[in-house]
Amino acid sequence: MENALVIGASGGIGSALVAALEARGVAVTGLSRSRDGLDLTDEASVTRVLGGIEGPFDLVIVASGALEIGGAAPEKTIRAIEARAMMDQFALNAVGPALVLREAGRLLPREGRSVFAVLSARVGSIGDNRIGGWISYRAAKAAVNQIVHTASIELARTHREAVCVALHPGTVETEFTRKYLGRHPAVAPGEAAENLMRVIEGLGPEQTGLFFDWAGKRVEW
Repeated sequence: MENALVIGASGGIGSALVAALEARGVAVTGLSRSRDGLDLTDEASVTRVLGGIEGPFDLVIVASGALEIGGAAPEKTIRAIEARAMMDQFALNAVGPALVLREAGRLLPREGRSVFAVLSARVGSIGDNRIGGWISYRAAKAAVNQIVHTASIELARTHREAVCVALHPGTVETEFTRKYLGRHPAVAPGEAAENLMRVIEGLGPEQTGLFFDWAGKRVEW
């Protein structure tokens, strides 16, 4: 692995991934809204910023996302659904990664192994949902899982050694998740990044289109 592109490089997990890659001697291009004006909720912004960079990259990671947007906390019940809050979740956590995946064919090399990873969340698993709640966030993450799986099928037709996956980083201590941690065990961003890198480094083309957690175990859809 020589070149990597990290989308959301200024966030808690994104910045830790940049550090983990650079420690491995990888040349990293990091993009974010705060530093580069890359707003995944704005199609024109994605087109402009990504159109201004040249690949190919052996690794592309979309680490952008949010649990709470515009002060709207995750819903505890379906009765709390608000259309605007749900649309905001889809715009950032599903449509945004899809816009980046639209460029995958150009960003990844045609020959040789490459990885396109999108950070998802276990709560996006329909089969693993046994407690309800967090409807908008769950639905947006379920949507991005479908987007990744579909993109992997198309990408395999032209990039035979490419791996396109959704990854669950575990519960990570960031500014966005702090007030929702409760008693749940969480890891620091640096540890989460190392966990994710171990998974990424072990992936092969036969695993494209799948959903893995931070330990490399498959997560059901």
